[in-house]
This record gives sequence, C-alpha cells and structure tokens, in this order.
Amino acid sequence: MKILILFSVFVILLFGQVPNSFSELELFTNSKVYAPEHNLQIYGKGLPEENLILRIFSPDDTITKFDQITTDSDGTFNYDLITWPSPSTNFPYGTYTVEVISTAQNGISQKIDVKFSSTTELVDVPVERHVNTLVFAPETAAINQPFRVFVQTTSDGLLIGNNPTELLGSTHVHLPSGLSFPLTASFKTLHQGLFFVDYTPREEGTHVFHVVAFSQGTTSHGSSATTVLSQDLGGISDQIIKLNSILDETSSELEVLKSEIAGFDSTLEKASTKIDESTSTISTSVEYISEASSQLNSLLFPIIASIGIIVALQITIIARRR
Repeated sequence: MKILILFSVFVILLFGQVPNSFSELELFTNSKVYAPEHNLQIYGKGLPEENLILRIFSPDDTITKFDQITTDSDGTFNYDLITWPSPSTNFPYGTYTVEVISTAQNGISQKIDVKFSSTTELVDVPVERHVNTLVFAPETAAINQPFRVFVQTTSDGLLIGNNPTELLGSTHVHLPSGLSFPLTASFKTLHQGLFFVDYTPREEGTHVFHVVAFSQGTTSHGSSATTVLSQDLGGISDQIIKLNSILDETSSELEVLKSEIAGFDSTLEKASTKIDESTSTISTSVEYISEASSQLNSLLFPIIASIGIIVALQITIIARRR
C-alpha cells in the first residue's frame, strides 16, 4: 500500500497533475437534431469544481461559440450552451461539433456531433459529415510546361481545411507510365478550403490527379485528368496565326499578280489590234505596189518593142550591105 502511495506521489510530482488513468470527463446533449429557436443544452461530469472550456465548431471547422463553466462540487454540470438562431452565413444548416475540454485533466476533451436543420420532426436526419472534394485541372497541357491544379474541399457546403499537408495527406498523380507520384508536400493554401499545386509534366499522355481529403474522420475523393501533348494549344494557335498571316501575304501577292496579268492582257489586246492594223496597212501597200508594177510594165513594153524593132532593122541593113 505504501509503495502504491509513493508511486502516485512520484507521478504527481513528475507530471504536475493527476495522470489520465484517473481522469473523468463525460459529455451529453439534450438532442441530436436542432432547429432555429431551439436550445442546445449540454450536461455531463468532470472533476469537482473543475473549469471546463466549451466550444461549438461549425461545418467548416471554425469556432462559432466559446464559453467556460465550472463543475459542481460533485463534478456534474448542466448548461444551456446556445439558442440556435435563424440560418445565416455564420450559422448555416449542417453538422456542428460540440466539444468540452478539461483544464485540470491534461487537456482531455470530449466531442459530440449534432445537426442544425430546418426541422426536428421525427424523421431520419443522419448526424454525419459530408466532405466533398473538387479538383480543377486543364484538359490539355504541353510536356515540360508547368500548369496549375486547384482543389476545393467542403463540408456541408462550407469550405474546410487550412493545412493541406494534414488535409490532403494521400494526394498523388497517376503518370502515363503507370507510376504514381505524391503531391501532398507541393500544395499551397490559396484560401481556407482552396489549395493549388504547380505541376510540370515530364511524360506525354494522360495524367490523373487523385486528391484524397480527410477531415474529422471522414474521407472524400476527387480526381481530374489532363492530357499532356508535345505542344500546347497556345503554340498550335500561334502557328495557325502565323500560317494565316503567310496566307494573307500570299493572297495579297496573288491580287497584285492578278492585276498585273490583267494589265498584260490589255497590253496584248492593244498589241494585237495594232498588229491587225499594221497587217491591213501592209496589205494595202502591197496592192498599191502591184498596181504600180502593172502600170510600169505597161509603160516599159512599148519602149522595149520599139528597141527590138530598131535592132531588127539595123541587122537587116547590115545583111544587105554584105
């Protein structure tokens, strides 16, 4: 017996408080489902006259209510924690967490999930969290060119999570080669519940981003795929624009050539007309020359005949003299 007492004193001196094995903390609520204007009453038991910290967490894990009470002499407590207001951006419908923390028992705590709903009728209203994960990645990308992937995590429609290392601890990307690569350490926080990662693909093919979110014991999965090409659409678009520019220049040159050919056609037509005129003039000149030749012949023929007669007479005269 003395040995047990000495051991307990040693533990108290060593840790400065009663160990957890002797701790006591219980928490209960008067209901599981609440509607506006209803009271959330908590009760339970801790150590006698112990200070307890009370907190209510909204669906996005932010603290919407904070309070502190002291237990009775027997350790029990009973407290109206909140009267539910009308739903708003600060108090939306969803799953809330009630937590009580002991200040004298090494900070131990107890939690209970409750549902804030539009009705408390006797229907099956599950008191559970619904974590949703959305992944936004481009449909196409270029190899060795970085692009950004966004992740959104919500619970009951509200953004949750601030530390991507804890929230997205199992996130990875499936490569076209069949291997997978972890991305948890690469994520950065853009806003509560909004994260992004800059990813540079090294392989052509389909890259599948598999995001696993874990919050308050609930797991959610989301995925998106990106097809990595040898060149992105921006580069192809630039080439198309350049090709269109070249085609425009070619079209302009063709228009100039067409106008020049049209001028050449008119020049040829004029030349053909002039040639026709020249041919007609030459033909007329030939006719004039032919007429002049006929007239010349008619003039020269009597002269030649006279000369022939004179030569014949002279020959006759000479012949008679001999």
